Amino acid sequence: MAQSSTVAYVFPGQGSQSAGMGLDLYGSYAAVKETFDEADASLGFPLSRLCFDGPDEELTKTHNVQPAILVTSIACLKALQQAASVDLPAPSFVAGHSLGEYTALVAAGALSLADAVLLVRERGRLMYEAGLASPGSMLAMIGLDEQAVREISSLSGAEISNMNCPGQIVISGAAQALAEADRLARARSARAIPLKVSGAFHSALMEPAIAEFSRIVSNVRFQPPAVPVISNVTARPLTDVDSVRDELVKQLRNCIQWQGSVEYMMQRGVTTFYEIGPGKVLSGLIRRINSELRTFSVSGIDDIAQIAVRESPPTSAP
Repeated sequence: MAQSSTVAYVFPGQGSQSAGMGLDLYGSYAAVKETFDEADASLGFPLSRLCFDGPDEELTKTHNVQPAILVTSIACLKALQQAASVDLPAPSFVAGHSLGEYTALVAAGALSLADAVLLVRERGRLMYEAGLASPGSMLAMIGLDEQAVREISSLSGAEISNMNCPGQIVISGAAQALAEADRLARARSARAIPLKVSGAFHSALMEPAIAEFSRIVSNVRFQPPAVPVISNVTARPLTDVDSVRDELVKQLRNCIQWQGSVEYMMQRGVTTFYEIGPGKVLSGLIRRINSELRTFSVSGIDDIAQIAVRESPPTSAP
């Protein structure tokens, strides 16, 4: 399969889950069954059953949902690669939003699936515990530019934690800080939407998780990525093992530069993005960053069938 300079694969993060995800693919593709079975064996419990059947209150627990989204996303990639009806172009970059960065590392051959599901389960546990030690949450600020959100964050004591796309920036902080940020946003006729999370992710309130997570990451085996993985922290490629380890630790308490990541890939010739995994959040963000970019969402059999019948994606630079 020829390398394409116009295609990137991107992988979703926490919040994209739903009970039943991956079930239609599990019964249709041998590679998908192998993927879920491998994750179940690595974790020592049937994560696949949680993905397929729920219940939602168990699936959405941070230490469960992170490996669940990761394995479902890899299953979607395996199904897409196995589908004979799809001529899938190889990516020149891979990227993921927060948790999705771990999926991108698996897709790039930098991290095994077995190690990845164990790592993100520990990540989820530590993020939840950090949320208990330093309580907080997250707000999506809708309809404000970066300067306005920075002013609100400075005045309220919150931090910018996700630069998602124009008009959608997420902040994190303690409850009092977010309440003040909400008041300031509404004073500017903007919306502030609370996110259903267990902590102030990607902010200084995640600091209690850093030391132990750094130790865990140091004991995981990584390989140099076969495809450049775009860093959430710097919006630049991760190309070696040391930079990957450093990235995963920093990512816990630093802002996710999603808009910058998409713009970096776009500036280097990417015109088509495959969002691979549950949900369609990233496709929406990408189109808001640049409406001329093409997006394909792949979360089930119907999506694969639609890709097969749509105009074939470009496989070489124009």
